[in-house]
Amino acid sequence: MTAAIEFQGVTRAYGSVRAVDDVSFQIEPGEFFAMLGPSGSGKTTCLRLIAGFESPDSGRVLLNGQDVSYVPPYARDVNTVFQDYALFPHMSVLANVAYGLRVRGVAMAEQRSRANEMLELVQLAGMGDRSPAQLSGGQRQRVALARALINQPGVLLLDEPLGALDLKLREEMQIELKNLQRRLGITFVFVTHDQGEALSMADRVAVFNAGRIEQQGNPRDLYRKPATAFVARFVGSANVAERALARALGGGDVPFAVRAEHISLMPLGEVPPAWSMQCEGVVVDVQYHGATHRWQVKLDSGALFAASRADAGEGFHPVVGERVRLAWSRDHAVPLSSGNP
Repeated sequence: MTAAIEFQGVTRAYGSVRAVDDVSFQIEPGEFFAMLGPSGSGKTTCLRLIAGFESPDSGRVLLNGQDVSYVPPYARDVNTVFQDYALFPHMSVLANVAYGLRVRGVAMAEQRSRANEMLELVQLAGMGDRSPAQLSGGQRQRVALARALINQPGVLLLDEPLGALDLKLREEMQIELKNLQRRLGITFVFVTHDQGEALSMADRVAVFNAGRIEQQGNPRDLYRKPATAFVARFVGSANVAERALARALGGGDVPFAVRAEHISLMPLGEVPPAWSMQCEGVVVDVQYHGATHRWQVKLDSGALFAASRADAGEGFHPVVGERVRLAWSRDHAVPLSSGNP
């Protein structure tokens, strides 16, 4: 099967800064693909290269097997939804949604009919006569989606589309976006710095760092088997034992990561199982998150480790300043490579 999108050794530089540095990946037709990373990691530049807003300095960008590296945006079977929605404030909601059809010269009656169908699809039926200013942030986002989808693009690009929404609305829109993508079967490419968004929605995730892809895979594998220290820390905030600490803890010369939920917190007098790895430290912070408690512990080595567990209301609950033992199964110590895989 031909990939919907393919990067072949793509590089894009701005002066001496390589925003995208020899990046290669494929996105399958109908896939929900997330590009995850901090600001300046190269993910948005990759999105702009797919859209045609940027051209590569080297390498190739392919859409459905065709080289579009230097094809203008209007000639690509792609549409983009931006974080700020970019709606026309002087137009009604219906006119905003129908804009792409109007540019193509579609008859007015068909414009209205198809725009109303799209508004129904994004759960905004009956709101076509309103102005964007009369809508909530979530509703404006749905209008932007409807406008981007009305021309039935093969690929929909979403650039931090939920960043301006509050937490509850953002969570609701995550569900709606995923359901919409499943119904339409369109390839979605989603750019975000929020690992929760990427893990909850995407079929596959590419984790970007300093212009390169550190790791890509399905959300479960990225979380459970991070390949590098950067991925371990960025996707789920794992504890990372660098080489010296790993050696001191009996883990050999290979750095490893262990998730906070896999660490048992116990008083010094309690002896952990013989097969576990362990260390001691002092509690420096306690955080209550409703469903979980999280403890930050400064190890004797100086490293900071976190341990968390479900809030059962019972058991050992050390306080700040208390000395504790941390223990975890060797099976939960995930080996890390030192660089990009």
